[in-house]
Amino acid sequence: MSKEEEKQRRQTLDQVLEDVQLDQQLAEIKHKIIVLSGKGGVGKSTVSANLALSLALAGKEVGLLDIDFHGPSIPKLMGLEGKRAGIEADRIVPITFAGKLKVMSLGLLLQGEDDAVIWRGPMKMGAIKQLIKDVAWGRLDYLIVDSPPGTGDEPLSIVQLLKNPTGAVVVTQPQDLSTADVRRSIVFCRQLKLPVLGVIENMSGFVCPKCGETVDIFKSGGGESMAEKMNVPFLGRIPIEPAIVAGGDSGEPFVYFRGKSETAIKFTQMAEKLIHSIEDKADDDDKEADSKKEEKEPMAESVCRYAVPTANGELCLHFGHCDQFAIIDVDLNTKQVVQSQLQTPPPHEPGVLPKWLHSQNVHIILAGGMGQRAQSLFTQNGIQVVVGATAGKPEDIVLAHVRGALATGENICDH
Repeated sequence: MSKEEEKQRRQTLDQVLEDVQLDQQLAEIKHKIIVLSGKGGVGKSTVSANLALSLALAGKEVGLLDIDFHGPSIPKLMGLEGKRAGIEADRIVPITFAGKLKVMSLGLLLQGEDDAVIWRGPMKMGAIKQLIKDVAWGRLDYLIVDSPPGTGDEPLSIVQLLKNPTGAVVVTQPQDLSTADVRRSIVFCRQLKLPVLGVIENMSGFVCPKCGETVDIFKSGGGESMAEKMNVPFLGRIPIEPAIVAGGDSGEPFVYFRGKSETAIKFTQMAEKLIHSIEDKADDDDKEADSKKEEKEPMAESVCRYAVPTANGELCLHFGHCDQFAIIDVDLNTKQVVQSQLQTPPPHEPGVLPKWLHSQNVHIILAGGMGQRAQSLFTQNGIQVVVGATAGKPEDIVLAHVRGALATGENICDH
C-alpha cells in the first residue's frame, strides 16, 4: 500500500470514528431545537436565551449553543463576556449560568471580544461539529441552538450535523417585511424535512414603562397570520419592553431577573407549549417503538461497522449481484471483530440499498466493483465506499482494511 493510500485509509477511519463519537454525543441529548429567523434584527438571540432559561426554570436539563460565528450575542446576553470555556480531559467545558443552563458559544473561545471570524463554509461546518462533539454537554433534555439569520451555511450545517433534530422555532417581527423573509425560513425547514415547532412574534407592540399601555409600533398579529397561512403552530407574542433591552445590555436575562413580569410569563407559557407538544409526541413515538420491538443497542465509541456484499459466503466482486451482506463490527482499538452477521437486503432497486445500509448504521462498504452513481448515493447517506477489493472471506477482508493491509485492484464496475 502506497503512502497516499495509507493516508487516505487513515483519514477514512478517523472520519468514521469522529462520526461515531458525534452520534454518541447526540444520543445523550433528547431534544434538539434550532431557533431560526429569515431576517436579522428580530431579536432571535434574545428569544433563544430566554426560551432556554424558561425551559431550565421548568426543571429541564438544558444547553444553549450559539453558532452565530460572525456576531455571537449569547455571551453578552447571559453576562458571560470576558469569560472563557475551560478544558477538562480533552473536552470543552460549557459555562453554566446560575447553575441551571449550560452555555457554549464561539465567543467563549476567542482570545478577544472584538476578534473577527473570517471563515468559509467548510470551516464553519467543522467548528459547529466540534461545538457539538467535543463539548461536555452531558445528558440534556433540550439543546437550544441559536443560529444566524437566513438560510446559509450555519443553519444548513446544524440541521445536517444534528441528523434528526426535533424541530425549529422561527422568530419574526409582525410587519410584512419581516414575515416575508420568515416564510422562506419555513420553506427551508420543509425542504430539509425539519418540523416547525412554532412561530414567535417578537417586538409585537411597545410596553410603556410609565403607564404600562401597549402601543403597536410595528403593528401586531403579522406573525400569527403568517403562521396560520403556512399551517404551522403559533407560540405567542413578545412585546418591545425597555426592561428586556436593559437586561440584554447588562447581561441579566429577562426571565431570570424579572420572572414575575407579564412578559416573562409569556416566555414561560411558550416553553410550556413546547414541552407539551414535543414530549407528548415523544411519548407516542416511544410507545410505537416499543410495540414494534425495534430497540437497538448503541455501539461503543471505538466500534466501526463494515458491510461486505457476499455471494456463497465470500466477497461478491460485482456489487449488484450480491445476495447477502456481511455486517461486521470491528473495535478500532484492538483491531478485532466484535460481531459478525449476514443480512439479506431488500430488492436491488435504485436508491434502496444506500438507505437500507444507512438504517443499519454502516460506516464503510468494502466492495469489488461499484458504479459511480451507486458510490455517490452511498456518500450522500454518510457511508464511505472502498472498491477494488479481491475475493475472500468478509471478516478477513475487513480486518485487512483495518490493519492497513488490504490489497485493492481496479474497480471492476466503473459505469
